[in-house]
Order: sequence, then C-alpha cells, then structure tokens
Amino acid sequence: MYAITIREPGDPDVLEWAEVPDPVAGEGEVVIEVAASAVNRADLLQRQGNYPPPPGASDILGLECSGTIAEIGEGVEGWRIGDEVCALLAGGGYGEKVAVPAGQLLPLPAEVELLAAAGLPEVACTVWANVVMHAGLSEGEVLLVHGGAGGIGTHAIQVAKALGATVAVTAGSAARLESCRQLGADITINYKEQDFVEVLRAETGGADVILDNMGAKYLDRNIDALKADGRLVVIGMQGGVKGELNIGKLLGKRVSVYAAGLRSRPLAQKAAIVADVRERLWPLVEQGSVKPIVGQVVPMAEASSAHRALEEGTVFGKVLLAAKS
Repeated sequence: MYAITIREPGDPDVLEWAEVPDPVAGEGEVVIEVAASAVNRADLLQRQGNYPPPPGASDILGLECSGTIAEIGEGVEGWRIGDEVCALLAGGGYGEKVAVPAGQLLPLPAEVELLAAAGLPEVACTVWANVVMHAGLSEGEVLLVHGGAGGIGTHAIQVAKALGATVAVTAGSAARLESCRQLGADITINYKEQDFVEVLRAETGGADVILDNMGAKYLDRNIDALKADGRLVVIGMQGGVKGELNIGKLLGKRVSVYAAGLRSRPLAQKAAIVADVRERLWPLVEQGSVKPIVGQVVPMAEASSAHRALEEGTVFGKVLLAAKS
C-alpha cells in the first residue's frame, strides 16, 4: 500500500507518499481500507520530531480515519467485512489501510458521509472524555472553549449546546468568531483585542468549565476566569509547557486543574471512551445536533499542503485527507 512517510523531522516538505508494507489484523484488531483521514495538531508535532508515537503504534501519521473494514482479526465480534466505520487511532491514518483495535471502532453515523466521518473520532473522543466524562458539563453551565474555530472547538460548541450549556469561545478574527456564532456559540471573544477574563466575568460571572489548548500561557488567567467549583481541562500546549499555579486561588475557588492526552491512554481506557461516545454522543450526531465541520479536503498524497493550511490557521473546522481522488 501507499502511505505518507516522514523523510526526516522538519517542515511539511518532508512528507512523502511512498510504498510501505500492508498492515495485518492482529488479535482483537481489524484492518480498514481508508477512505479519509484528518489532520490534527499532534500530527504537526510528530512531523517535527516532537511527538513520537506510543510504544507499539504505527509510526505513520494519522489519529483518526473513516473507511471500510477489509480484514477481521481473531477474537473480533460485532463487526463484518464491508462495514463502513470511523476509528480512533494511535497512528497510521495517513495510509491506504490501517490496523486498529476493534474497541476503537465507531459505526458510520446515519446521515454522515463516509469522507466527512473521518473528522469525527479524535474530536468526539477528546471533547466527550474531557468536557463530559471528566469535567461533567451539565445543562445551564458555562463552557469556555479556547480555539473555537478549530476542529476541537467547532465540535465542542455543538456538544455543549446540545447539552444545554452556554458556550463562550475565543478566536483571532471577526470572521472566525461569526462562524462560531453560527454554530451556536453564545459569547465570542477576539483574543487579539479583548481580555477573555473580563468578558466572561461581565457576561456570565465566569466559566464552569474551560477547555484549553494553550497550556502555560493561559494557565493563571484561566483560573481567574473560572467560577467557584470550576474545572479547567488542559488538552494542548500551544502556549508553552511550564506555568505557575497560585494555590491560594485554587483553594479559594475550590477549582480543579486537569490535563489529559488521548493518544497514549491504555487500550482499555480508549475503548471505554469510544463506547461512551457511541452510546451517548452518537445519537446526537445521527439526529443532526452535532455535525462534522469540514473546512478543507486535500488528496492524501498532498498531505504537506494540508499541514501548511493547519499551521496557517485559516481553515474553519477540520482539514481532511482523502485517500482516493
């Protein structure tokens, strides 16, 4: 088969469409003939040599895909060859085929095209695991999403609105904020011109839950933006990896700070997240309350251009890689 390989760590030009060995379904796994994958910021870090795959995972990029089951390994039940699915991956999505544990498969949602479904698994599992399963966002609460125009952000807006929450987002332009508002965001904040702490305090008194992709840069201000008993969930490091926490603020507000990745979790944890997504979130997708937001589709062989698009920050929603033109 063909897949995107990394010639050496570096800029997008190091990505090459090359022939590699076909994957084989091990025990408890299936092989998917890939229709599409999606570009995530973790892929950019791996391309640069800063985010190696976990032990045992494919060194091919790609943390999610959609496609058709082509091979079923020993011990797999509930799936058949020919089933259309999408899947959460630890790697391997940027190829014509990929092997994946059966516990990380999701059925193609009704009314969602196979290509578009490639943009769902990573954002769905990230948002649901952190905002709902861990932080417990509930009806009537306020969620602040940093990076509201990205893949995670556009999904989080829809999930929170479907749960009955008030949603505030940050983004860097009026156009991107307007797109967020059209998705359902109630409060839109231009981080280049406004202080999100001041806006939130004025509009709602603060946030109950904050989903943060910035890390160190926003750490202290996120604590300031939380209400009493608020929950800060950190899922990214775009603003640095080291910051200071004022323990007095945490104690005074009784707030919690939680940081979690998805890729390196044990298989059993991933399977539990996927199962909860299938049971509780997939019905919202199938009824149209939550949709994949696709900003751009690029042929997989041209993954370098897709990486540039994500780095430039001009795409609203997900950038997909189509395995076949």
